[in-house]
Amino acid sequence: MNMQQMLIQAQKMQREMQKAQDELAKKEFQVSKNGIVTVTMLGNKVITSIQISESGMDKDDKEFLEMAIKDAINDCIAQIEEANEAIQSKVTRGMGMPGF
Repeated sequence: MNMQQMLIQAQKMQREMQKAQDELAKKEFQVSKNGIVTVTMLGNKVITSIQISESGMDKDDKEFLEMAIKDAINDCIAQIEEANEAIQSKVTRGMGMPGF
């Protein structure tokens, strides 16, 4: 493969990656923890909602609620990162450039 072909292939890969990243940014990820808290986050890691059930409002379980919120947010972020890695792998593998 000559240098010009490599450049064209890299530019195509970059366009495909940007398109996939734009789609990921709009995708919703939702995690529910213990039926107490549900966090919804976009693929660009913007939280769109946090819902807390009535049972999660108990003052005696404040620490449990805080932990559930933290865990739900972290799980959403982990899902987004997995989706991002899958996109990168798909785009680079599709271009015949593993590990690019």
